[in-house]
Amino acid sequence: MVGVGVAVVASLLATSCSDDDGSAKSLTIYSGRSEELVKPLIDQFEDESGIDVEVLYSDSADLARQIEQEGDNSPADLFFSQAPGSLGFLDDLGSFQALPSEILDQVEPQYRSSEGDWVGISGRVRVLVYDPERTPEDTLPASVLDLADPEFAGKVGVAPTNASFQDFISFLRIELGDDKTQLFLNGLVENGARTYPNNLTIVEAVGRGEIEYGLVNNYYNEQLRAQDGSLTTENHYFPNGDPGSLVLVSGAAIMQTSDHVDEATRFIDFLLEQQTQEYFANETFEFPLAAGVNPSGGQPPLDQVASITANLTLLGQRLGSTIAMIEGSGLVG
Repeated sequence: MVGVGVAVVASLLATSCSDDDGSAKSLTIYSGRSEELVKPLIDQFEDESGIDVEVLYSDSADLARQIEQEGDNSPADLFFSQAPGSLGFLDDLGSFQALPSEILDQVEPQYRSSEGDWVGISGRVRVLVYDPERTPEDTLPASVLDLADPEFAGKVGVAPTNASFQDFISFLRIELGDDKTQLFLNGLVENGARTYPNNLTIVEAVGRGEIEYGLVNNYYNEQLRAQDGSLTTENHYFPNGDPGSLVLVSGAAIMQTSDHVDEATRFIDFLLEQQTQEYFANETFEFPLAAGVNPSGGQPPLDQVASITANLTLLGQRLGSTIAMIEGSGLVG
């Protein structure tokens, strides 16, 4: 992970540190975003708002299932999800409450809930990482679905247990149906696709020549290149309209059971402010979704490289069965 040297400057938050009854203001966040990324933002928010924040960090899908199990007794006020499928899973259960229009209107409609109960904070685009010094550009696949063709045997790396890959497969099921999605998974297995625990290890494997292509999110390659200027790996963006041009949204929502709605709303507003959006752009190389902030690292504008967004509710409904489909294909293990 790139260092967190970019300062998040003061936001326009009230500094009162107690509720009307005199008790200390507080907020409990269940965060699928990593502590390394989120803690500097949490610290900044606490300093500026006077609100005490407790954070439970874990995998987004695990947190979503924990919230489901906790039900009305969940201590979570706000869910900050790395993976869109986890947002959709809880949205389908009716776990979120409506956000105010002044929050929703900061983000383009395709990156927020049509029902108004979650909002995107940043986006990641699915890409194919490769090294042009070893792999000519004219050998790149025209579609992400081509990776299941025999010509790519032994050349591709994927992370089947990673949430972004699982959301991608759920998206294929929505767009293509289960039969064609199963054929894609079977093709990867028959091709001897190499499996890795996460996107970062895939990019590293491409960099050392272990594989030629890696199916990842855009920002991992950008992060590694920022750390090591000698790396020559590049992101290949699939054509607009191809399933591979999917943008995955990291987003936030307020729980129906929250007793700290004002504090949660203020935190989401903080995440959408210009300085915080610049933090995501510069520290993680994600695509900012608010405040007119452009992506960093020489990346193209989001609307030029990602034409497809996923219906989060449908992703969430398929999360469990998608994991079972991936495991059943033999891609895991």
